[in-house]
Amino acid sequence: MSIDESKLRETAQECAQIGAQVAQAYIGSPETAEQLVVALIARGHVLLEGVPGVAKTTLVKTFSRTLGCSFKRIQFTPDLLPSDITGTYVLDMRSSTFVLRQGPIFANIVLGDEINRAPAKTQSALLEAMQETQVTIDGDTRPLPPPFMVLATQNPIEHEGTYPLPEAQVDRFLLKLSVGHPSAEEEKRILRTYNQPRAEASAVLTPERIRALQSLADAVHVDDELMDYIVGLARFTRSHRRVYLGVSPRASLMLLHASKARALVRGRAYILPDDVKTLAVPVLAHRILLAPEAELDGIKPEEIVREALDKIRYQNRR
Repeated sequence: MSIDESKLRETAQECAQIGAQVAQAYIGSPETAEQLVVALIARGHVLLEGVPGVAKTTLVKTFSRTLGCSFKRIQFTPDLLPSDITGTYVLDMRSSTFVLRQGPIFANIVLGDEINRAPAKTQSALLEAMQETQVTIDGDTRPLPPPFMVLATQNPIEHEGTYPLPEAQVDRFLLKLSVGHPSAEEEKRILRTYNQPRAEASAVLTPERIRALQSLADAVHVDDELMDYIVGLARFTRSHRRVYLGVSPRASLMLLHASKARALVRGRAYILPDDVKTLAVPVLAHRILLAPEAELDGIKPEEIVREALDKIRYQNRR
């Protein structure tokens, strides 16, 4: 199915407007906002990692306002229970029946703030929601409102009182983005921006429009050579001597979906090798388990993906 040029232009304009709205509150790389849009259109979730005070929560809140969707925030703490996320049945005295009191997971955009501060049992309450867009409460399965997206934050430095995310949980995130300190010029812009009251971001999209964009991304064309390129990158991680466990076929599929979404964001009906190269690190790196000796040597998963990008070449057979 081909995509009309007018639809491509409209989509690119809307995504640019989202980036402009986010830039009013979040002073940082414009690519970060674009990658959030890519994850949204690809029906994925994002894990934002950074030290306190680098505006991770501000970024998520501002981004959610541009979408015109319902938004809920979950502050993860050690005493948080799974029912605090999904909800629970309570007795309605008027009808003498149990009714569901929905938890914050029943929203289009869910912010899981400091997700690694809750134990694994509580973190697992998100697994079904992130994979199947539904939750099961006391044996009763309830669908979540589409579109559904989880944006989680965590602090990579502080380890006291934190619980590392299980691999199954990490694998549910389409992208893992690192949010670092701003440059001197960006920090000065932060001071100027927040030196006085500022206007809130306005909605650019609607839930219906987001679902339409997600369907539109499904129609983006992918050449077989690009599929071979994605498979080559994935297989490189599985055979690397420094890697204990490489990325799964699910990771390859997610890289494909993310590349299609980025092409649409850029106003194209086809993906390019640059789409794959740009997204390879944020999509693949957090899914790689390094061998113990590699960790002792200070090797990072990102280095494995970059090595794959250096050694695996895109072969255009035309």
